[in-house]
Amino acid sequence: MAELEHVRKVYGSGEAEVVALSDLSMRVDPGEYLAVMGTSGSGKSTAMNIIGCLDRPSSGSYRLNGTAVEQLNDDQLADLRNRELGFVFQQFHLLPELTALENVMLPMVYAGVPATERRERALAALERVGLSTRVNNRPNQLSGGQQQRVAVARAIINQPNLLLADEPTGALDSRTTDEVLDLFDELHRQQGMTILLVTHEHHVAERAERVVHFHDGRLVESGAGSQL
Repeated sequence: MAELEHVRKVYGSGEAEVVALSDLSMRVDPGEYLAVMGTSGSGKSTAMNIIGCLDRPSSGSYRLNGTAVEQLNDDQLADLRNRELGFVFQQFHLLPELTALENVMLPMVYAGVPATERRERALAALERVGLSTRVNNRPNQLSGGQQQRVAVARAIINQPNLLLADEPTGALDSRTTDEVLDLFDELHRQQGMTILLVTHEHHVAERAERVVHFHDGRLVESGAGSQL
């Protein structure tokens, strides 16, 4: 699914050079639920950005579903990202003036999906995340957990091969965190979705099948989560 080989990422140059990733090799297998942990500055978010085709490695190689990402131009990279990936972030990034249904339909507008199909697929996605009764609510009429569920529905609306979740529970209380993680469990176990989750919270990471740890831009440890 996603494979990084000897990836190095450097920002700046000379005395201002910062090595964010150093000789990183890792892979995410199809159907896997993988959690990435590490302290601030460990390189986990940089790795997520590269895997998400939001940034490019300074050296090394990255293949996403068989495609050599480093060989793509910007337009090809954007097309690959839109076709293969879904994103969930700590901040929900919902447009406040749009309803839940309209927020979920938005990626399909950019993909050129016909209006009738957009509505049908968005309604199905919101039902999938347990929000079929909230489709006409705007973000300020939803709880934090409900907003994150809308964000998940939006992320999966184009049926991505890999769902990337960057600190998706960081802005949620413990009860709502469990609700969102239960949703990830369902997407993984029942739908077979491949999930890569970045977190600094152990109890969140333990919900995954496998947990890897970053330190100073390197992968230093790998182990099983509670799903195994």
